Amino acid sequence: MAVLAEMKCTVCRAGDTPLNKFEITQYHDQIPDWEILRENEIDKIRRVFKFKDFASALAFTQAVGELAEQEGHHPIITLQWGKVTVVWWTHEIRGLHSNDFIMAARTDQAYKEGHFEEH
Repeated sequence: MAVLAEMKCTVCRAGDTPLNKFEITQYHDQIPDWEILRENEIDKIRRVFKFKDFASALAFTQAVGELAEQEGHHPIITLQWGKVTVVWWTHEIRGLHSNDFIMAARTDQAYKEGHFEEH
């Protein structure tokens, strides 16, 4: 399987099939810091990122927002002092798509490249 952060997002349309459990597991192996959760019968992936202060958390939130805008694929981002929670899933299909894992990998990459210190 290709490295997720280097993969291209694809157009997803209503009626496309969400990933099955096997596919989710394969993708999840590449982003092990993300939690797979199920809310209202919808599979999602979530990660909490820790920061030394609010300014760093805010800068990371902005970086994730810019990534989301570039792809036209938007997560839930919850900003708090010292932490940011990011949740990805595809609304159109009410579940997980490869795009969600690609964006999670890019989110991880932004965290590493931004040299945000975890505390």
